[in-house]
Amino acid sequence: KMASVVSSRVSGLLLRSRPQLRRPMASRARGEEGSARMWKALTFFVALPGVGISMLNVFLKSHHGEEERPEFVAYPHLRIRSKPFPWGDGNHTLFHNPHVNPLPTGYEDD
Repeated sequence: KMASVVSSRVSGLLLRSRPQLRRPMASRARGEEGSARMWKALTFFVALPGVGISMLNVFLKSHHGEEERPEFVAYPHLRIRSKPFPWGDGNHTLFHNPHVNPLPTGYEDD
């Protein structure tokens, strides 16, 4: 008898909570449409112009001319090689550029 009383109370609680669960979901569905519209607008009016401006900046900087590289100074705290790199001769970094990145002894093309 006790089990039937408990199950009737639980089923009554579940029936009363169903309308409360449906209302937020219905309002959430309308909110998702507005959210999609907002993200679409942000993409077209913020993200894409930002990418375009960044591309223009890189294009103009690359055609500005080549700058002089700084003079090499052998500071003891820079370019420390405690163990060799696992590629090449062990002295060059993975994305080594001989014009920009000096070795511990100086630039390669000097």
